[in-house]
Amino acid sequence: MLDIKFIRENAEIVAAGAKKKHIDIDIGALLALDDKRKDMQLSIDTKRAEQHAASGAIAAADDAGRADLITRMQSVKETLKLEEESMQEIMKEWRALMLMVPNVPDMSVPDGDSDADNQEVRRWSPASGDGGEIPKFNFPVKSHSDLLFAHDMADYERGAKVAGFRGYFLKNDGARLVWALERFVQDRFADSGFTPMIVPSMVRREAFVGTGYLPQSEEDLYKTQDGEYLAGTAEVASMGYFMDETIDVKNLPIKFFSFSPCFRREAGSHGKDTKGIFRIHEFVKYEQIVLCEANHEESVKWHEELTANAEKLLQELKLPYRVVVNCGGDLGLGQVKKYDIEAWMPSEGKYRETHSSSYFHDFQTRRLNIRYRDGDTLRYVHSLNNTALAMPRILCQIVENNQRVDGSIAIPEALRAYMGKDVVSKGH
Repeated sequence: MLDIKFIRENAEIVAAGAKKKHIDIDIGALLALDDKRKDMQLSIDTKRAEQHAASGAIAAADDAGRADLITRMQSVKETLKLEEESMQEIMKEWRALMLMVPNVPDMSVPDGDSDADNQEVRRWSPASGDGGEIPKFNFPVKSHSDLLFAHDMADYERGAKVAGFRGYFLKNDGARLVWALERFVQDRFADSGFTPMIVPSMVRREAFVGTGYLPQSEEDLYKTQDGEYLAGTAEVASMGYFMDETIDVKNLPIKFFSFSPCFRREAGSHGKDTKGIFRIHEFVKYEQIVLCEANHEESVKWHEELTANAEKLLQELKLPYRVVVNCGGDLGLGQVKKYDIEAWMPSEGKYRETHSSSYFHDFQTRRLNIRYRDGDTLRYVHSLNNTALAMPRILCQIVENNQRVDGSIAIPEALRAYMGKDVVSKGH
């Protein structure tokens, strides 16, 4: 959420930012409603002050004066009640509009309508480092879905039978590979200064509104009978951890390495990635979360560092990847800037997203009321998040990039100690 004072003083910038994000919001209508809110609040405050002053005057007045004051105050009381009821409706509409105002994207964010307009920043590959040379195979490559099925690492048919569309079972080396990846990423963050946390997946509405997932993305969330939602990322619960709290500045930055099961309906993507485990409803994810001082340069520094952390993991797994900066049309409501990291998918001949890295300034923390005390001043902290590793999606790129001509799959060197083997092949 943006500060209404900031919106009023920078109306053209906020409107331009919304246009860049392709979000339809009438800033003029919001400001007109805010004027109405302020006028109504002034009238209410004036009448309350008049009532307070009249209380003393009534006690000191003679009988005739007291009766006149009581009659006049009864009229004020009735008018005040009507104005307070009207104010409740105004505030309801005002809050709804405020929740729809997007954060202003950074000047470096490119224009564009969708992820097709994201701009490449850099590439990396195990063959050429920053040269980003795409790996070449001298045999017909197989898809991850075929490879996992061929080695009895996954069962999609029984997954659909048990869990419905996009259901899956991972088994044998498919399960072991996920467990290996979990131990791998846990070890890499063990001495990083991040606080490890296992966070709830079932979260109250307030945390979703605070992080910006509601009300805009409700169709992509699962909801329980009791009104909670199932989170699609550990970011939601992690950001709710300090909700309505004030942090001492000496404790910043706060860094979380958070784990949770995740759930996404994938609404609107019925015909996309229907084979295999790239786009699924249920998965697990490790997330990097940072709360830092309210300073743009500090946010930018952490944004680059979190992105670098994710890149190091992919480099150790020897997966070719590229980093793209997301265009305005591919940014969420609260993001100031976002990078996607996309690993190479040989069967499709293109890069596919494995990580995203975003910073928000104080957009989320205003909604969540997370502040820090800097001397006598209270400020809203800045927030950032970035995927550490999401599973089982990353298996898609791992098995495809490590397939061999005989159909076997080489285990990345970084995972061999956790897997207890160097290769997945039939009969092993």
